[in-house]
Amino acid sequence: MSGKKQIFVLSGQSNMAGRGGVKHHRWDGVVPPECRPNPSILRFSARCHWEEAHEPLHRDIDTSKICGVGPGMAFANALLPRLSDEAVLGLVPCAIGGTAIKEWERGSRLYEEMVRRARKAAELGDGGEIKAVLWYQGESDTTSHGAAEAYAANIEKLIRDLRMDLSLPSLPFIQASPGFLLHPQVAIASGDKHYIEKIREAQLGISMPNVLNVDAMGLPLSEDNLHLTTEAQVLLGNLLAEAYAKHDSAIDGL
Repeated sequence: MSGKKQIFVLSGQSNMAGRGGVKHHRWDGVVPPECRPNPSILRFSARCHWEEAHEPLHRDIDTSKICGVGPGMAFANALLPRLSDEAVLGLVPCAIGGTAIKEWERGSRLYEEMVRRARKAAELGDGGEIKAVLWYQGESDTTSHGAAEAYAANIEKLIRDLRMDLSLPSLPFIQASPGFLLHPQVAIASGDKHYIEKIREAQLGISMPNVLNVDAMGLPLSEDNLHLTTEAQVLLGNLLAEAYAKHDSAIDGL
């Protein structure tokens, strides 16, 4: 489908890439109605082509693991009715499971690939704009005191660098926090209990403009107590859409 796209970058680690419905190294193939395909929801493939989006969104991006349902399709389906009839949503999957925040610093392979894909998606987006980054990461930084202590500085630097390199100084950064509750930055909801709270404090305590927090605490986890279930991913996608829509409305009202 052609048309000016509203582009959203999906990044972070496994709970953004999506492990909903994955058990014993296999995805069960169950796609909830909230994650159904829609001709107005597109995905930027690993080969940098726009195509109609469907689960799993990260199937050719996070290739070392089995991907399942993530929050991206639920987010897009929840947001689309709030937009104009002509709106086209473009999702740019970039998340890689098991990655720590330092692996996303400027100059790293993952960071540079995320920036490259975001730029290319906008270039091929028929005049489209990058509207926000959806970020779910932090579990891999709950394994040591040093990583947890450094997280606040590292995530803030990531946001500053990404905005600068995309030439979008006010780009909304919607983060889900691990642990774990529900709130855009998605505050993590799973990870090592000794340092989860330190990571969550860092994420929820960011005072930079246009950084939104979605708290993933309390969302259902799978048997591994780390990955969100399909049901949880649908809830998370809806929360991310709600947070973005409220923020966008507030900006429009200024």
